[in-house]
Amino acid sequence: MPDLLKVEDLRAGYGEAVVLPNMSLTLPEGQVLALLGRNGTGKTTLINSVVGITRRFGGSVALAGVDLTAMRPDQRARAGIGWVPQERNIFRSLTVEENMTAVAQPGPWTVEKVYEMFPRLRERGSNFGNQLSGGEQQMLAIGRALTLNPKVLLLDEPTEGLAPIIVEELLKALGTITRASGICSIIVEQNAQKILGLADRVVILERGTIAHDAESRALKADPAVLERYLGVTGKS
Repeated sequence: MPDLLKVEDLRAGYGEAVVLPNMSLTLPEGQVLALLGRNGTGKTTLINSVVGITRRFGGSVALAGVDLTAMRPDQRARAGIGWVPQERNIFRSLTVEENMTAVAQPGPWTVEKVYEMFPRLRERGSNFGNQLSGGEQQMLAIGRALTLNPKVLLLDEPTEGLAPIIVEELLKALGTITRASGICSIIVEQNAQKILGLADRVVILERGTIAHDAESRALKADPAVLERYLGVTGKS
């Protein structure tokens, strides 16, 4: 399967600080990649670098053979980068439906299809962003990213602070999204137990570099790796 996303020799950070000293990563179409690591290991910086909001000191980012390196974040979004940041960043003064139609691009992911995936958003379609619960805001953030019809979906801590029942709903939806539409995705997650069942592959970062890269099922079979790098086991 050809690589859809290619990060090559990327050196990036903020200001004068280099967080990612030399990052190379590829992601094929339809693959779900879990990005794990302790706090401060560069997970969000890697996501932000693909989006284009860090300082790049060297290296490149390409999507479907198109070099994104010199593109602004809005140009990268139109090229196929869908982003759900940790802060969600929905338009709080717009309705649920307006949040999605404001950024929608032509493609299979329409507002109606998002409503089918998240029926709760249909019920709340005329409510403003600031009237939604945390779980509903996260659904909207994902739905808005999908209406861009991206090639890759980047999610930074999508389950943080949400009730367990909402977490299960979101993870199930994410699995359906990637497997039904061929979108590849990178999911940053603190809790390995939540994500191992969804991800095809796991990359563990340490000090801005890849410390471990393996299939999810391999980590399930060898929880000692998670204990070594994260201080947790892969068992629920």
